[in-house]
Amino acid sequence: MRITWWGHSSTTIEENGTRLLTDPVLTSRIAHVRRRRGPAPTPEAGRCDAVLVSHMHADHLHLTSFPKVSPDAALVVPRGAAKLIEAHSGSFYSDRCIEVAPGNQLRIGKLDITVVTADHDGRRLPWSAHRGPALGFRVEGSPSVWFAGDTDLYDGLAAEVSPVDLALVPVGGWGPSLGPGHLDPVRAAEAVRRVGARIAIPVHFGTFWPIGCDRLRPDLFLPPGEEFKKEMASVDSAVNVELLVPGESTNVE
Repeated sequence: MRITWWGHSSTTIEENGTRLLTDPVLTSRIAHVRRRRGPAPTPEAGRCDAVLVSHMHADHLHLTSFPKVSPDAALVVPRGAAKLIEAHSGSFYSDRCIEVAPGNQLRIGKLDITVVTADHDGRRLPWSAHRGPALGFRVEGSPSVWFAGDTDLYDGLAAEVSPVDLALVPVGGWGPSLGPGHLDPVRAAEAVRRVGARIAIPVHFGTFWPIGCDRLRPDLFLPPGEEFKKEMASVDSAVNVELLVPGESTNVE
């Protein structure tokens, strides 16, 4: 299996000719937030058989990136998101949506996928009528993969996800604070321990930052990756943590 991190929560999971693209943000800016590390992903990033969208927040369901995605790719989205996508982008995109909720299962190409819970606010915006469940995804490959989306720790995490081989786990954010429904490096290490992963790749850090805030809380931009690696070594030294930079790939078995 080959994993590529494009920055933030955007990854490509590729095995046996099937390519899954998670939470694609394929541009250099999201509203007032700009990409501060690495160039915008190459056109190769958009090539996929399906997009897996974890929730409706604009840094995960990034509608501006959809035109950069393969035009025949399925869009696996939280229940309720198709209406938002049709209103913003039209039926060319909404007709390709597969709406899912925790517990649903589907097959894309040669990969089976189980939708799991994420403990996170699933609304588009606090005042928006568009809302749905926040999701994670378990991909049954070799190795098996847990893409966590955005989540906090929750009581049923181990029972729902474990055992899994590889965790694509969020360890930070895109601004000077990290609100509820997120994992910091310490809680991310605990999440990896609970799901029993033997490999962890930290994501959702060190990519985007608000315009004009470059000097504000720099400790929350790049350091979460290294902090997670150190914390993981303390929690379970057998876990192999792979720190990637945006655009970098790794082969895992």
